[in-house]
Amino acid sequence: MRRADIVKAARGWLGTPYQHQASRRGAGADCLGLVRGVWRELVGAEPQPVPPYTPDWADLSSDDTLLEAGRIWLREIPVGAANAGDVLMFRMGAGCVAKHCAIATSPDTIIHAYWGRSVCATRLVPWWRRRIAGAFSFPGLED
Repeated sequence: MRRADIVKAARGWLGTPYQHQASRRGAGADCLGLVRGVWRELVGAEPQPVPPYTPDWADLSSDDTLLEAGRIWLREIPVGAANAGDVLMFRMGAGCVAKHCAIATSPDTIIHAYWGRSVCATRLVPWWRRRIAGAFSFPGLED
């Protein structure tokens, strides 16, 4: 799989309405649902069932479940090395666990979904950059 394949697949989700814990292109998705959907399109079946999770970005629990799953199923890379097709994970507040993810479409843009919006493209402005908790590549990515 190439970076262009990942970006094309992610762009196919643009406009999908936000729906917590959903992952159906055109019908409903949250940020993780977007990444899960692109995984299914390009990698295959999801590697594990997704446990229930809250939509609360200010989660102060001790379990960093999203980041830990990224480290198991994706290939962790330095944040500064992230490029188009890579997955970024975000902590939305100090002391919070990572609860948001996006797919980079360039070094300066991402595709993601969040409450009140559909799957959308956003510039990776300093506000978002400060919140990056990890960066990952899909398995099988050809650079």
